[in-house]
This record gives sequence, structure tokens and C-alpha cells, in this order.
Amino acid sequence: MASNDRQAREERARLRTYQARQEVHARKQRRRTRDNVIAVVAVLALATAAQLLYFNGGPGTPEAEPTATPTPPAGENEGDVPSADIAEGRTWTGTLTLNDIPLGVELDGAAAPQAVSSEISLIQSGFYDGTTCHRLTKDNIWVLQCGDPVGDGTGGPGYSYGPVENAPADNLYPAGTIAMARQPLDGYSHGSQFFIVYEDTTLTPDEAGGYTVVGRVTNGLDELRAGITDAGTADGATDGAPAVAVTIAGFTIE
Repeated sequence: MASNDRQAREERARLRTYQARQEVHARKQRRRTRDNVIAVVAVLALATAAQLLYFNGGPGTPEAEPTATPTPPAGENEGDVPSADIAEGRTWTGTLTLNDIPLGVELDGAAAPQAVSSEISLIQSGFYDGTTCHRLTKDNIWVLQCGDPVGDGTGGPGYSYGPVENAPADNLYPAGTIAMARQPLDGYSHGSQFFIVYEDTTLTPDEAGGYTVVGRVTNGLDELRAGITDAGTADGATDGAPAVAVTIAGFTIE
């Protein structure tokens, strides 16, 4: 039985990696096409870059500098996006275990039905099991980013969806918030990557909006700080791989 379970986990991991690579390739192709069109027809204005959490490009906070910011397209879901009905408009509770630290979690299916439905589908399929938390930020932005099957910030579940749901009107994400990562200027680029806010953080929205809040950590946040985030990043920078390697040992929801 143990051998069969191990083989099943390995097969899921291989499938996640293949889907993620295919999704990355397709996204790059779409971006090239979009960027070429923008270069020809868009009238660009200089603006200061917002503080962004994104999952395509891996660790690294963009520098605040003048940059061309085209108005993003309305967007649409791509791939086999789980039905928004899965969330049932209710609150879901469960446990997210990072290394040996269990975090009680609560997902709000009424406030963010599409995002929570996607999370429920991924959790129940075992998608997250064995994936890592690849990014830790500190100093003004205090988050731990997880859920990338590739492990470097470029991966996803093979689909993307939007729009932004349940972003706070005051741009404040309190400690314990669980929210979805996305690409800059693209409210339809949500996938499997999410971040846990471990200290109160203000995040500036861009033209696509803020960040979809799917729920919160209900207990275990102090243990997360003590066991993982207090150690900072591996190279001592304010944004990078966690000094303490972090693996999702389990994720349950009901």
C-alpha cells in the first residue's frame, strides 16, 4: 500500500510539472502576441510601478521606476477552470501543513466563489501535496508565496481565471490573510499560487485591481513566524527564497 501511495504521488507530481511547463509555454506565446499588438497600437503613459505580487518571473520585487503601463484587456478564463459553483457560497475550513507546522485555514466561498472553487478543486485533487513555498518577502511587504508546482514562480495548474474578487477597499491585507498571486496588469492570470500574509501589509492595486482574498489563517500564525518567516530569505535580501526550505506536507478542506 505504501509503495502504491508513493507511486501515485510521484505520478501526480510528474503530471503537475508537465501541465505547468505547457501552461508556461502557452502563456509566453500569448504574451508575445499581446506585446506585439500593444507596441503598434497603444498610446503609452509613464507611471510609477506598483508593488506587485505575481507568479510569472519568480522571486524578485520590481524596482519602482518609470514604466510604460498600457490599459489591460478585459480578459477571460483560459483552460479547464473549475466551476464557481464548487464553493457553494459557504465557508470552508481545513488545515494547511507547511513542513511540520499545521495552520488552521478558512476559505470564504461567498466572497470569492471562483477563486475558492479553484482552490477546493486543487486541494481535493492533491495538487498541492509536495509543492514548495518558493518566495518570502519582508520590509513593508510581508508574505510567503506558495503553490507553484515548478517551484520557481513560473508554474500553474494548466488554466487561468479571473477577475479579481474580494480585494480589500483600503488595500490593507491583515496578518493571516490568504490571497491569490497573479501577473501584473492581468486580473485573469490567477492559477494555483497563493500567498500568506504574516504581518499586516498594504498592497497597491494596479489597473487590474488588487489581490483576491480567498480566506485566512485561523491558528498557527505564530508558529509559522517562529519556524519559517522569522529566518528571512536565504540570501538576506528583502525578497527571495525562504532561508528555511518550505514544503506543503498536506492540505485538507471540508
